[in-house]
Amino acid sequence: MIEATIPVGTPDELVLLLGASDQYLRRIRDSVPARISARNGKIHVSGEEQAVFQATEIIEQLKTAVGREGAVTPEQVSHIIQQVVGAPTNGRTAPVDLRQAGRKVRPRTAGQSEYVQAIRDHDLVFCTGPAGTGKTYLAVAAAVEALKHEQIGKIVLVRPAVEAGESLGFLPGDLQAKINPYLRPLLDALREMLDFEQVKRYMADDIIEVVPLAYMRGRTLNNAFIILDEAQNTTVAQMKMFLTRMGWNSKVVVSGDTSQVDLPPHTKSGLVDAIGRLRKIEGYANVALTRGDIVRHHLVQEIVRAYEEGPKKKR
Repeated sequence: MIEATIPVGTPDELVLLLGASDQYLRRIRDSVPARISARNGKIHVSGEEQAVFQATEIIEQLKTAVGREGAVTPEQVSHIIQQVVGAPTNGRTAPVDLRQAGRKVRPRTAGQSEYVQAIRDHDLVFCTGPAGTGKTYLAVAAAVEALKHEQIGKIVLVRPAVEAGESLGFLPGDLQAKINPYLRPLLDALREMLDFEQVKRYMADDIIEVVPLAYMRGRTLNNAFIILDEAQNTTVAQMKMFLTRMGWNSKVVVSGDTSQVDLPPHTKSGLVDAIGRLRKIEGYANVALTRGDIVRHHLVQEIVRAYEEGPKKKR
């Protein structure tokens, strides 16, 4: 038996979250075997671990939706409950939790759930979306989970070393020191899944590899989980080269933000090109996340919105 407390705020916010006459609360109670009550501006949940986790996740997603849209519809509530609880779909259930370092890493939005399920169901997955939507984090979590369950024998994390306003040649140090800043986001995600000593040991044993895209040429990777991050900064030729590295019993996840291309002018993004070319291939999935899937600081959604809409014209 465990307990969880979720702060809500004002009584008006509580009504928006739980519905008029607690209609949404009753739906949650009917779907999850947990005790749920609201008092003093907080929602209290208690019960078995799985039930408490599911109820808490549903409420947190509803909070996000209310904060973003001002209210939620009964259809949205049903969709969120289905995503979290895992109503059967074509004989399968919704994605299982990714367990890392003694805690659960799981999708927090419907789009992220679709992404994780696509990784489980397909050998090649493309994911596009703005910063903060969990593209890299969830892919690395899925890779570590697959490694722990011995579904694959190696993780390869790849990034193009494309210059975004600065020059590699003027950075201090040897080649490894120069490319480290480009690989740092992948290492940061990896170290949230595994402790420092594990990461060191796996990298020393070549079980985990973090490499620039250029180092992939000429290789064939069997029994591996390969992630290409910041894929919008690949050229068409580089993307073709990368995708053809895929060997037997391997899984490839390609992620990127098509609104942040740092390639030279008039150079077509390999990510955009590949999504168009591969859409009819069997065994391939393409997931498009939106600013509604952003799970960083709440201001990130507003920042992305501001850049999508562009500067307001003066009258």
